[in-house]
Amino acid sequence: MADLQDALGQFNTGKPGWYGWKDSSLGMVYSNLKLNDDTATMPTEEEVNAKIEELEIQENRKYDYPSIADQLDDIYHNGIDAWKETIKATKDKYPKPS
Repeated sequence: MADLQDALGQFNTGKPGWYGWKDSSLGMVYSNLKLNDDTATMPTEEEVNAKIEELEIQENRKYDYPSIADQLDDIYHNGIDAWKETIKATKDKYPKPS
């Protein structure tokens, strides 16, 4: 399951250590986030939550799709349309947010 740190890693790429925590006793929550790099930009909480949702969808799809070998076997034996239906079932199960 994607979490806050997974999402934060998607922002300010190329700037490792751009964020930290104001108070270690408060835990890793957005309200405890601080910038460690003056050249980095702080994403909004909404942007971070949207990124977490996006990463969770990617992760869910990744584990729900058949293996590449099984997908190729499906295409060979049943054709591309059957494969598309298999893939569509996962995409429908874990839709991207609008």
